[in-house]
Amino acid sequence: MIDVCNIQVMKPLLAEHGFHFSKAKGQNFLISRWVPEQIAEDAGVDSTAGVLEIGPGIGPLTQQLCLRAGKVCAVELDLRLKPILAMTVGEFSNLEILWDDVLKQDVAALVKEKFAGLRPMACANLPYYITSPILTALLEAECFDSVTVMVQKEVAQRIAAKPGTADYSAFTVFCQYYAEPEILFDVPAGCFMPQPKVTSAVISLHCRKEKPWQIDDVDIFFRTVKASFAMRRKKLSNGLASGFPELGKDGAAAVIEAAGFDANVRGETLGIAEFARIANEIARRKRHD
Repeated sequence: MIDVCNIQVMKPLLAEHGFHFSKAKGQNFLISRWVPEQIAEDAGVDSTAGVLEIGPGIGPLTQQLCLRAGKVCAVELDLRLKPILAMTVGEFSNLEILWDDVLKQDVAALVKEKFAGLRPMACANLPYYITSPILTALLEAECFDSVTVMVQKEVAQRIAAKPGTADYSAFTVFCQYYAEPEILFDVPAGCFMPQPKVTSAVISLHCRKEKPWQIDDVDIFFRTVKASFAMRRKKLSNGLASGFPELGKDGAAAVIEAAGFDANVRGETLGIAEFARIANEIARRKRHD
């Protein structure tokens, strides 16, 4: 097995195929073997798992997943990597590579087709510029046991943030609606080639089989969350009045009161259960309009 984390091995191999790192694709390749090993280990990948990997790059995480999983399906957009991946992971019979954009895939249908009888998981070292859309697609598919990804450290902190903290955001609520996040470990910039300007972190999102809240209308729930954070320094009533113009200022204040909150409450202090109460009250009023 080629040591893809060894610069001395990989530099001549990449040069041989005329490969240059693409800034546009956010390519930073791992050069510390312990990182992909620990990602695969901490994600809980074993022979019962079917793993969807997004963006295998030159294959360091792919190797570690293939050594453990029942099957790995890797989705890669950059066709220049074909001859390199053929050399670094071509020996694995439990690997299938799809040369496509994962954001153009029906993720749930793909998982059903590729991982019959296996425990579906997603693993990835995500390019920073496309972290949110890919995480959104993976979580909304609602077909994984867990999604374990390496992201910018501040993104991991935002995903795992608690209500009332500076990192808490609409994206926090979105992620925690679908999954329970756990930050596993940090990855210093020196573990990559070329080195990024930031520290990375690996976070595992344990997908919820059942959601412990009563939410009457999911669209209204997420509209409520978005509206609440659009004006995070102001009272929640301002955000709701802006996000739901049909309510107006008086209607927004009435919703907050009916849901049992103080008139001066701010959205950034509320958890999912509290947002659900407000969204359900808005949904109730819409039904009776």
